[in-house]
Amino acid sequence: MQSQGGNAGRLTTHVLDTASGKPASNLRIELYRFDGERAEHLVSTRTNDDGRCDQPLLAGERMESGTYELRFHAGEYIGPAAERGANPFLDIIPIRFGIADEKAHYHVPLLLSPYGYSTYRGS
Repeated sequence: MQSQGGNAGRLTTHVLDTASGKPASNLRIELYRFDGERAEHLVSTRTNDDGRCDQPLLAGERMESGTYELRFHAGEYIGPAAERGANPFLDIIPIRFGIADEKAHYHVPLLLSPYGYSTYRGS
């Protein structure tokens, strides 16, 4: 889905807690861009009550082709949410992916439970 005119490219995400059947609110997310093995931190944010970020993680001129990594801080969310103590099974979930088309919408959702996760390129 592209908007009219200009560079419509953007990167978005959302997180669903599949164990509770609800959006994962207040989950910390970081975005990094890679140049070889060097990671540059670009964004830190948290999900809202709908499990989404209030703004795109990248948009417009900041949307460049390259290799990126989203780091979902699931341990902070799962530990208190599930009352599982200080050592949840999942901690930081890194998802490394490529952006080839700077004008496209890249949506990287995370389906999360205390013992597993999945992701895909959404729309």
